[in-house]
Amino acid sequence: MDLEKVIIAPDSFKESMSAKEASEAILRGFAKVYPLSVTDYSLIPMADGGEGTTEALSEALQAERVTAEMHDPLMREITSSYAYASDSQTAVIEMASASGLDLLTPEERHPARTSSYGTGELIQDALDRGATRIILGIGGSATNDGGVGMMRALGVHFLDDQNQSIKHGGAALAEIQTIDTSHLDARLKQIDITVACDVRNPLLGKDGATYTYGRQKGADDAMLTQLEAALSHYHSQIAAHLSQDVKNIPGAGAAGGLGTALLAFLHAELTPGIEVVLQETNFAHHVKDADLVITGEGQMDYQSIYGKTPIGVAQVAQRHGVSVIAINGVLGDGYQAVYEHGIAAAFSMLQRNVSLDTALKNGPLNLEYTSENVARILNLSYNSNN
Repeated sequence: MDLEKVIIAPDSFKESMSAKEASEAILRGFAKVYPLSVTDYSLIPMADGGEGTTEALSEALQAERVTAEMHDPLMREITSSYAYASDSQTAVIEMASASGLDLLTPEERHPARTSSYGTGELIQDALDRGATRIILGIGGSATNDGGVGMMRALGVHFLDDQNQSIKHGGAALAEIQTIDTSHLDARLKQIDITVACDVRNPLLGKDGATYTYGRQKGADDAMLTQLEAALSHYHSQIAAHLSQDVKNIPGAGAAGGLGTALLAFLHAELTPGIEVVLQETNFAHHVKDADLVITGEGQMDYQSIYGKTPIGVAQVAQRHGVSVIAINGVLGDGYQAVYEHGIAAAFSMLQRNVSLDTALKNGPLNLEYTSENVARILNLSYNSNN
């Protein structure tokens, strides 16, 4: 295959390498067969709204990473960060950096107590810095508090029957009797908030925030029942005080119900994360005259067709008649479904049976080797046809 222009646009390989590191590993492998002196490579690291979104958008927006003092899901003081582009006054914030599951040890995970307060603090810091636009990725949360913590940090008061502020955490939502928005930061009315959301769960029910994601955040059966009842009560109070019914809007259950707060209090629009990243990186412009696109993720399986990065990349490339190859950590059950969604071929980079720790540690090198092998196949096919 004669390659004059190649786009390299993978997602991160969780716990192994960032999207940027994965892009660089793929480049090293391909360049051994298609040298930089012959082939033009464009590296466009991707994300779908969760981990890695800030990094993926920082270069596209010419943003710098800034730090802020805030609180983690258990309200402990920590230093977190987000990206800020002063020219466009745009902040890129990942909920996971403030209220994420990875900030807690397995023993600390307790969605009845964890709060999204830190996410609100990061938004507040961005407003103080002069942001007029915020891109908020809401994947990877440790919380099930319906975004109440976030809204408290932004000025909303949630009061119990004694007219006192409720405690932090998902269980305390059951105590809400009054929602007072009179102190909500007025700057939020003037700001453009783009929410990168890669799930479409409603707030309540078997497919809602609690029963779909609560267990992985540390909830047992009894806590799941408690949290579901608390979220239901919370939404009834939203309906009573704000005249809003958002519980069945796709994405209302995202990030432990944070989607509900974004919809009801901030009137934000929830957009699939990969669509946000594709738009902000101007991916369609880059791909229109390419010969090949290479993408990938840690594990590709049948779920990859539901809004995951490689499929989003492939669908744009397909519209421009550009072939897409996916190089992944592993290929899981039903991965062949991706062939119906724009992926021409999918490869796994694991070459032998190894422990998970070894596979993660050697991820960049294995990705480089596999990329080289894929390039050799393409080159061999081209040479044999000419």
